[in-house]
Amino acid sequence: MKKIAILSSILMSTFLFCSAQRQQKKTAAFYEYKSECMGVELDGSQTLKAWGNGRNRADACEQAKKNAVRDVLFKGINEGKSDCNVKPVLFEVNVQEKNEDYFNKFFTDGGDYKDFVNVKDEKFLDKISRDKKKTKESVTHGLIVRVLRAELKQKMIKDGILKTN
Repeated sequence: MKKIAILSSILMSTFLFCSAQRQQKKTAAFYEYKSECMGVELDGSQTLKAWGNGRNRADACEQAKKNAVRDVLFKGINEGKSDCNVKPVLFEVNVQEKNEDYFNKFFTDGGDYKDFVNVKDEKFLDKISRDKKKTKESVTHGLIVRVLRAELKQKMIKDGILKTN
């Protein structure tokens, strides 16, 4: 009787361990990675490690660029080095919702956001060994990008989104 109890507990723990491993792979795509500060340049631009999710590598990299610009605009950068500006460019409450049409156009594929982000700081070896997470449905990539914060702020002032005193 003891042997049956021990055997059943071993089988149960093995089953639970295997099902936990299987579940982890499915939920990895839904984890939200935050942009991290890698440093600030003397021109005011911020070097970030941003994350994007897409159906392939190219989509994920484009989404990472959009996420980097969006984080600088609306959230500020709180992760990584303390060099980056914690305050967002646009700190007005619900500014994205109030200007929904403008930002939908701004963040379209090939939109204006591309003028304010580049991958110049990404070294060749970083391109080869980019952080990558993969599930059956999607790919998540980490990308080193530079966001031109000062130019982004000037664009928001010029377009009337950011009001100056």
